[in-house]
Amino acid sequence: MTTSWGGVDLLGKKAFNYILPILASVFSAVLLVLSFPSYELYWLAWLALVPLLVALSGRSPIVSFLLSCVCTMFFFAIVFSFVLKVPGYRPLHHALLDIYLGLLCALFGLVCGFIWRRCTGTVALLAAPFVWVCIEYIRANFGFLAFPWVLLSHSQYKVLPVIQITSIAGGYGVSFLIVMVNATIAACVLYLLHKLRKGPPSLGPQISRCGVVSMSTAAALLLILTLLYGRGVVSRPIAGEGIKVAVVQGNIPQNMKWDRRHAAYIMQTYTELTAEASKEKPELIVWPESATPGPIDSNKRLHDEVSRIAKQAGGFLLLGSSYHEKLKPGSGRALLNSAFLIGPESGAGKQRYDKIRLFPFGEYLPMENRIPWSWINVPKMPGFSPGKTFTLFQGPGFCFGVTICWEILFPEMIREFVKNGAQFMVNITNEAWFGETVGPYHILTASVFRAVENRVYVVRCANTGISCFINPYGRVVDRVKDDKGQDIFVRGVLTETVIPMESRTVYTRYGDWLVWICFGVSLIFISVAFLRRKPDIDTPT
Repeated sequence: MTTSWGGVDLLGKKAFNYILPILASVFSAVLLVLSFPSYELYWLAWLALVPLLVALSGRSPIVSFLLSCVCTMFFFAIVFSFVLKVPGYRPLHHALLDIYLGLLCALFGLVCGFIWRRCTGTVALLAAPFVWVCIEYIRANFGFLAFPWVLLSHSQYKVLPVIQITSIAGGYGVSFLIVMVNATIAACVLYLLHKLRKGPPSLGPQISRCGVVSMSTAAALLLILTLLYGRGVVSRPIAGEGIKVAVVQGNIPQNMKWDRRHAAYIMQTYTELTAEASKEKPELIVWPESATPGPIDSNKRLHDEVSRIAKQAGGFLLLGSSYHEKLKPGSGRALLNSAFLIGPESGAGKQRYDKIRLFPFGEYLPMENRIPWSWINVPKMPGFSPGKTFTLFQGPGFCFGVTICWEILFPEMIREFVKNGAQFMVNITNEAWFGETVGPYHILTASVFRAVENRVYVVRCANTGISCFINPYGRVVDRVKDDKGQDIFVRGVLTETVIPMESRTVYTRYGDWLVWICFGVSLIFISVAFLRRKPDIDTPT
């Protein structure tokens, strides 16, 4: 049995009801992948969700959920495929990660489908940006399963005029705007197809002309205001007295870092690179996470060597090293992932920050005594203990905070440091685990947003890259790279001027206020849809 759609015979009604929507969902996933590194076709994000939203038109909540699953699982399977190169990470783990993230983010389709069926298409598309922000926030803050990686806003990290609104509404403000534009385009497409009668009646149910005009006007107005504000901000010079900061990228292979046979080589590498960096007389020199081949607190020879390097450099030395914290008698010693600041003067002592947000399955096993992780081939590991204090490091005339590794992905952490008085932020990290993949570039995109949210410089120092300087407008000023432009798995140093900032943005003061508005508005949409009687219309299931 066949049917006619705009005068063209297709395979039948099932082709439209199942095959085309699935293809549309996959197409949305592909467009989303292309908008992120390493492709960085950022403009595709502004229309990537249109095929999915059109596919959800008038369908039941369950079908909308399943179509969204197709989109989200396909997207996460591709965008996180690089993690398969991490030692110990297996296809089973990748499948579980994909299923978890896919099902969670597909709740967007479930909620929008429910609202669409109970209300109208216009109402559902109006609700879309509010619902999206809620789901994205849950993904980024869901306990030990929190995964604030490749959020929709991160695709725009190079579009400086757009991302300046993050100083007001956070990165979720950019995500909201992108989804709003996508929903508006989808509404226009559905309305046009319905008016031209190029599809079945269900392909644009209840998309009113008034709704399309209202959505288009609101989206255009918000986009214009965003661009005007952003261009105004980035056109202003960054004023203030700066300090020189140098980053040292040692490029130590992961298989050498903890091998005692290479300890002398590692220290020689950092000694030589630090001597090179000290020629420009920086006030602060930064080494990456876990730079020393052992904990400097329990190895006096290593501690003395690091202190000597700092003294010869004539500036403060910030470095990553593990730290054994003494506990109560009989309870052993806790292992901490720490950052130390060592002064150039003898006897000046050292300041220490302990990593607060540990990486699950890398630095500890969540709920180790309750969940049998060995069933899915997750090995036991020496557990690290989390730090408890947002320590600020003090230098002569400047004050800064430090995040270690993936802590830079969590906006509330950087916000807390800045609220406490940090004038700029330093992120020390070791991303050698990812190999020569897109992983370090994903983390760079999030680092850009941390700078803009709080209007502070962010200095990144990575073992294998990307080591760079990001100004308060989110511009990557410069990065460590070789003569060919390669910026990962290269060795080098880079010195730039960093201006300690005293600004306190709306986001720094009030945090994710937009998210809570989105939760409230989404709840209103869902409540209204729940109270409405299901309309008796002929729509696909």
